[in-house]
Amino acid sequence: MGQDDICSGGSSGYPSDCELTQALREKARKRQESTEKGYVWKSCLPRAKGLKLFLFDVDGVLTDGTITYTHEGNEIKSFHTRDGLGIRLLMESGVAVGLITARESEAVKRRVQDLGIKHVFQKVKNKLDVFERLLKELHLEPSEVGYMGDDWLDLPLLVSVGFAATVADAVPEVLQAVHFVTKRKGGRGAVREVCDLIIEARGTKDALLEKYLKA
Repeated sequence: MGQDDICSGGSSGYPSDCELTQALREKARKRQESTEKGYVWKSCLPRAKGLKLFLFDVDGVLTDGTITYTHEGNEIKSFHTRDGLGIRLLMESGVAVGLITARESEAVKRRVQDLGIKHVFQKVKNKLDVFERLLKELHLEPSEVGYMGDDWLDLPLLVSVGFAATVADAVPEVLQAVHFVTKRKGGRGAVREVCDLIIEARGTKDALLEKYLKA
């Protein structure tokens, strides 16, 4: 317990300024936890618990959807480090990870190499076809697969998986179709929210955290 957490009572019998400040801080902390892990979060845990494979869209999910070209015509994408760690933790918890994107980019190839993602499908016109192929190859049921997308191209897959998620700034049609909407926008830690939810559902959070604390 830090020095800021130790308060002495007021001499008049009323709470001291320190105690009032500490109480307000604790109330704010509990409110934040309640907001971040409210009813929707808890209601999604049963769906997320049995997942064996989780698939992500790229543009608008792992990135903010912005596409930048250099003078040489090369495409630049930005990825969030917390999303990357979240994906690593998800794989360490026993869930396979894959990417399905309608575009093709060298930046995506570099990112999946860095993270060790095995199931990668770029320049895909029909994402549902890839999903059905993976079900057969990996001997999975739709209920054992999750997907996170943000736009119309993702809708057929989002309504077919056992657990569907999207980002805070997804299009309205997607927001209405999924089980879980993150508080963060695409490319800004939204993927990490979904990874944390699945990890909590699988009951692997404490073991993963302890591993990193000992590193």
